Amino acid sequence: MAAQKSSIDALSQFQLHTALGPLGASVNFTQSNLFMVIAGLLTLGLLWVGMRPRAMVPGRLQSAAEMAYEFVYSMCVDTIGPEGRGFFPFVFTLFFFILFGNLLGVWPYDFTFTSHIVVTLALTLVVFGMSTFVGLRIHGLHWFSYFVPQGVPKPLLPLLVPIEMLSYLSRIISLSVRLFANMMAGHVMLEVFGAFVIMLGTAGAIFWVPAGLSLAVNVALIGFEILVATLQAYVFAILTCIYLHDAVHLH
Repeated sequence: MAAQKSSIDALSQFQLHTALGPLGASVNFTQSNLFMVIAGLLTLGLLWVGMRPRAMVPGRLQSAAEMAYEFVYSMCVDTIGPEGRGFFPFVFTLFFFILFGNLLGVWPYDFTFTSHIVVTLALTLVVFGMSTFVGLRIHGLHWFSYFVPQGVPKPLLPLLVPIEMLSYLSRIISLSVRLFANMMAGHVMLEVFGAFVIMLGTAGAIFWVPAGLSLAVNVALIGFEILVATLQAYVFAILTCIYLHDAVHLH
């Protein structure tokens, strides 16, 4: 029994539970859905509240909103080209939805919905479907030439075309698993080292030093997790821009 109590259950934090009481239970509304709504509201509020003053000399919140706007806008235009202006609202929403979803989970008792593969897969399918639709809309059937490498001898095409198609389809796996795996791994490590602090701290004075070291590692991991959360949102957004660039320019 004692060994069972001291065991570390690092995966229980990813279990879904009903949120908002009986109302949430009636529609199967979980804490994952709740934090998606919160992330969406924060994304909307970033510009709506930040740009509300419309001051010539911006304050801190307006400066943050303008910097966020300029950062994502430059990402779209620099990566996709002038056509990136039309995709800016989509990429902006996607970037900050993922960013807030990643960062919210760092706070105690909050939930990281991007640690679930079904969420990251759904976001990836939206990006994949949109880039494919854009390519077909702009180029028509000529879009399928994307899978035919230029300058390749014709006898090699039966081998290379399936490889190119498989590479294109693998975007679904790579984009979704990258975000999911990074967020899940980070929270598992936080849980493990947090449990070490409690287990060692309550085992006696002789274990206080290793407990303090575990606490220091956990604090460092929180800072690292914030960095990873921001970086993964950026990677997801920049890869989205690259996929849209390929759809627009076919290379």
